[in-house]
Amino acid sequence: MLNGNGQFSVAGKAGAAGKGRSPTPTPNRQPDGGGATSSGGAAAPTAPRSTLHANKTILKTVSVFLASGKRNSSNQQSKAAAAALQNKRQQRQRRMDELSGKVNPKLLDSLRKKTRFTKDELDALCRIYRKLVSNCQYAAKTLASSSSSAAIAKPHAAVEGIDRIVFRELLHSTFDIVTEEILMERIFCSWDKAHEGLPLRLEGWLIGLSTFLRGTPAERAAFCFRVYDLNTDGFITKDEMFTLLRNCLIKQPQDEDPDEGVKDLVEIVLKKFDLDKDGKVSMEDFMGTVTAEPLLIEAFGQCLPTDSAVVSFFSTLQV
Repeated sequence: MLNGNGQFSVAGKAGAAGKGRSPTPTPNRQPDGGGATSSGGAAAPTAPRSTLHANKTILKTVSVFLASGKRNSSNQQSKAAAAALQNKRQQRQRRMDELSGKVNPKLLDSLRKKTRFTKDELDALCRIYRKLVSNCQYAAKTLASSSSSAAIAKPHAAVEGIDRIVFRELLHSTFDIVTEEILMERIFCSWDKAHEGLPLRLEGWLIGLSTFLRGTPAERAAFCFRVYDLNTDGFITKDEMFTLLRNCLIKQPQDEDPDEGVKDLVEIVLKKFDLDKDGKVSMEDFMGTVTAEPLLIEAFGQCLPTDSAVVSFFSTLQV
């Protein structure tokens, strides 16, 4: 087709050809950057589908992880709270059993292994424990009823166990322990080596009583050493010997300076017990000396029952 200038027109030819058939669609071409070309020729920036899919997967994974962590934390807290509550209930039940003189089978089995008592003896000793605790509670209530001593009695109101007063009376009346106040206090504090100075609970009472009444020579010697070690530093020093022996000796009126005689006695005893010659008596020194000469086990004061008192005590159990 000729245009106005006499030139052949390609567009016209194409248009003519287009009348006979549909034009073949030309596929869109994307530039190297991955953007689609618009009709105006500008590239529209769009994120690849693979990147969006990966981001969604990561977010979903993080959400699942956080939710799982919260569930685990909540479960652990619930388990810890349940265990604490169960332990509290068991302790409360154990206290009630102790005060009623009952012993659960598991504890009874454990006590039979830790002590030298039979099952029947343990049952009888538990009944004695119940009576002693009742005496402690009665004494505390009596003391609290007095208006003048209410402030003194207040700290003892919640005592569950055998206190010092009842314990000392038991030593004196039942086991013939006649000794100075300082030794009475040390016997009480050394009775249950796991809990020094606390009111004696059932298990500590029975384990200490087993050593006190039926302990081996080594166990009884170790108990005596704990009693004599006044400051619990692992040694019996010259000062501690002086304090113990000074209270044990009978002072004579004609003595001008009784302490001089005590000091001389301390030097004699120290030479006998101080095997390694370091100026103090260790557990090893004490055990070695007592093994060689058993009569020296109570060299610093009485802290064990007499044989006749032990026989009499077991006869009262009626087992």
